[in-house]
Amino acid sequence: MSPRAAPRNNSFRIVDGDGKAYLRPMTSIADIDLTPSAAARVAAIATRQGKPAILRLAIDGGGCAGFQYKFELADAPESDDIVATRDGVSLVVDPMSLDLVRGGAVDYVESLGGAAFRVTNPNAASGCGCGSSFSI
Repeated sequence: MSPRAAPRNNSFRIVDGDGKAYLRPMTSIADIDLTPSAAARVAAIATRQGKPAILRLAIDGGGCAGFQYKFELADAPESDDIVATRDGVSLVVDPMSLDLVRGGAVDYVESLGGAAFRVTNPNAASGCGCGSSFSI
């Protein structure tokens, strides 16, 4: 039998012919979010560079606190990336990096100290003063 949608608590889940769910139910907590400010900045940069409006967030070892955020424009999402979309702009994060920033958000902040993408990371135990490095 073909998959069908079955109502459940005002949401939908995909079920097989035997009525067994084969996708996780949706949760109210997003894996990762992109703020409107960050989406607008990515769109502007991508337009200037003639690239798709896709921002990749990756976590690398290093920095002054143990892990550091790495941002770059991507040509396309990888097959296993988690994708968050806002205003036509995509934020892509690989599964290993997502484990370190799950529930967070990427913002673009302008201040007297400069302008930068910042990650609000609920999993970080501490961070450095510049906001580009964190520890767990």
